[in-house]
Amino acid sequence: MSNKATPPGTGFTRTSATVTDERQSPDRILRVRNLDVWFEMDRGAAKVMDDVDMDIYRNEILGIVGESGSGKSMFASAMLDAVPEPGETTGSIRYYPDDGRDPIDVLDLSKNELKSFRWEEISMVFQGAMSSFNPTMTIGGHFEETIVEHGMDLDSQMDHARNLIADLYLDPDRVLDAYPHELSGGMKQRALIALSLVLEPDVLVMDEPTAALDLLMQQSIKTMLATLRDEYDLTIIFITHDLPLVAGLVDRLAVIYAFDFVEAGTRDEVLLDAAHPYTRALLSAVPSLDTPVDQMKPIEGSSPDPVKRLEGCPYHPRCPLADERCVESDPDHFSVSERHSVACFYSDEAAEAVPYTLESELEIDLHLLEGQLQRGRQ
Repeated sequence: MSNKATPPGTGFTRTSATVTDERQSPDRILRVRNLDVWFEMDRGAAKVMDDVDMDIYRNEILGIVGESGSGKSMFASAMLDAVPEPGETTGSIRYYPDDGRDPIDVLDLSKNELKSFRWEEISMVFQGAMSSFNPTMTIGGHFEETIVEHGMDLDSQMDHARNLIADLYLDPDRVLDAYPHELSGGMKQRALIALSLVLEPDVLVMDEPTAALDLLMQQSIKTMLATLRDEYDLTIIFITHDLPLVAGLVDRLAVIYAFDFVEAGTRDEVLLDAAHPYTRALLSAVPSLDTPVDQMKPIEGSSPDPVKRLEGCPYHPRCPLADERCVESDPDHFSVSERHSVACFYSDEAAEAVPYTLESELEIDLHLLEGQLQRGRQ
C-alpha cells in the first residue's frame, strides 16, 4: 500500500471525485476500491495497479489517459477480472446492474459467471482489430458463435447485430459475409465494436481502439461512439495515451501515472484548469502543427520502475514542485471542486510552475468550455 498523506493547510476535504460514499452516487455503475495488480518476476514483484480507487457513472464516457506503461491496460483488464496469468488482482470491483439485481462483486465471480459477465454486462474492445478475428471464419460466424455460446436467441440477436453494423455506417450483408482480410482496418474495428455490443452490455471498455487507424477514421469512430452511447444507453471507458483524441468525446477525464490515478474530473475542468503537475505537463507536451520541433516540451525523465517502488509521490523525480514532503509521503486525493480531484500537495501552485496553452489540435472550442465552466461555478 502507498503511504498516503494529507497535505496540511490545503483546505481540501477528503471527499473527492473518485472516492465517494455509497449514498452519494446513485448513478454509479462501477465502484473500484483498493485495487492492486502485481506480477511476480525474477527480480521481484511488479506492482502494476497500486491501491486504485475509481467511480464510474452510468451513461458517461470516461477517458483514461496516461503515458505508455502507466497501467491503463491493466485497469481495463481488471474491470473484467481478465488480468493475464501469472498476474494477481486484489481489492474490490463492484458492478451495479440497472435492472434491480444486487450489486456484483467482479473479483468473486466463478469462471462460468465471468464468461457471462464479460459479454453480457461489460464488454471490451482490445487493441488491434487486425488480430482480433479468426481469419478462417466470416465476420458473421464470429457473431453467431458468440450468441450461441451465451445461449441467446440467434435470430433476434443477429437482427440486433445487423442494426449495430448499420449504426456504424457499414453494410450488414457485406460485412457479415466477409472474411476479416476482405475488410479494411477501419471496417474491422467497427465490426469489432458491433461484436462487443451484440449481447447488449451496459459497459463498453475500449483499450486504444483507434491506435492503428488514420486520423479520418479515428474521428469517424469517435463520432459513432457518442451516437452509440446515446442510442444504447452505454457507459464507455475509453483508454488512450492520446489526450487530443478523446478531448472532444469524453464527459470526464482520469489521468493515470505510475499505476494510480493522479487527477480526475469533468473534461472541462481538467483541460482548462488541470491541477496536477503531471496533467499540466501532458497538456504542455501536446504537439501543435504551428510549434517548431525545437520548442516542443516533452516530459523529462521516465516513469517509475514497477519493481523498484519509490517512497513518496511517484511523480516527484520529474516534478518541478517536489520537495522533501513529496519524497517522503504520497498524497491522497483531495477535492478541487465537487467533481474534480487531484493527488498533489501543491496543486494550487501547479498553474504557475507548469503553464500550458490549449492548441487547436485538442479540437475544443476554448471559449465554449470557459463559458460552461464559468456557469458551473455560479
